[in-house]
Amino acid sequence: MEILYLLVPVSVVLVFAIGGVFWWALHHRQFEDLDEPGRSIIDDKDS
Repeated sequence: MEILYLLVPVSVVLVFAIGGVFWWALHHRQFEDLDEPGRSIIDDKDS
């Protein structure tokens, strides 16, 4: 039972850390145009 005093705060901190990283990625446009790298391999722009 005493382990819950450690695990619950660690879990809350981990959730906030993951949320912060996700928020940073959204606001720094990390998820914009995810299809372009796949299309650039197929498209032949050299000719």
